[in-house]
Amino acid sequence: MALLIVELDKRIGNAKEWRDTFKEQIPELPVRIWPDAGDVTDIEYLAFMHPDFNALPAFPKLKAMFSRAAGVDDIVAHPKLPRVPLGKVEPPGGDPMMTEYVVMHVLRLHREMPAYQAAQARREWRRVPIVRPEQRRVGFLGFGLMAKPPALVLKSLGFPVSAWVRSPRQTAEVPIFHGRDQLAPFLAQTDIAVCLLPLTAETEGIFCARTFAMMPRGAMLVNVGRGRHVVDEDLIAALDSGQLSHAALDALWPEPLPAESPLWLHPKVTVMPHVARRPTVAQLVTEMVKNIRSIEAGGPLLEEVNLKLGY
Repeated sequence: MALLIVELDKRIGNAKEWRDTFKEQIPELPVRIWPDAGDVTDIEYLAFMHPDFNALPAFPKLKAMFSRAAGVDDIVAHPKLPRVPLGKVEPPGGDPMMTEYVVMHVLRLHREMPAYQAAQARREWRRVPIVRPEQRRVGFLGFGLMAKPPALVLKSLGFPVSAWVRSPRQTAEVPIFHGRDQLAPFLAQTDIAVCLLPLTAETEGIFCARTFAMMPRGAMLVNVGRGRHVVDEDLIAALDSGQLSHAALDALWPEPLPAESPLWLHPKVTVMPHVARRPTVAQLVTEMVKNIRSIEAGGPLLEEVNLKLGY
């Protein structure tokens, strides 16, 4: 039994840190770093971000794979994807960095900080009515591991919080809208939309002229999902018309954002270089070890990707 790390050591930490951390948590598991795979018949687990399956050999005894990528749309569509379970490497309670990041942007937009910054640049003493939390409706698109914790923090601060998801939920701590039929009524009562959806054929371009028109005039958007959730041209048109008042974008397409993109200098756009969170090697290894021990004991992956749904 061995685990092969593919490119993760070049994006997070280094090879020595990965080996040392695995040795601390599961000393019986040999860890190899691509391209030094050794005997491929030893490899039972793969850990990667965005692997080139065309460059990888076949692993005849592979049991499971772990993806660190925020989205797996490119992975699940690859024709050479090994036919073994694919797991997400995420802590069950979400990531505190994502929680603080989402809450930060929602509060920043709620308190109209971009407008105050612009007024400061004009040396203008800006005095306008202040909107209270109970008057600002926050809607989360997606209510999974990363969305639920910030949603509950905002709820605790007095914001009316709701969420829109693909399928019905039996119970939830906030009002839940579901399915395409309920997207319009959800957006109609959302002043600040927070996108934490997976990228699928159904969600690509979900923020476009049609859906911006469903939102209250002056609504705002925080996108920490994927760049292709937003149609940039439609976003700019909505901002220019006043239909939207601001957009904070942590996920963009393409990345890095080209220098010629009009989003960079748009006065109603905050561009962030995809920095919502950065897990440590120790955090990722802990989650992988939990999954490996589950599988070795005859159990399942703890956060398995549904290949048909794409998340």
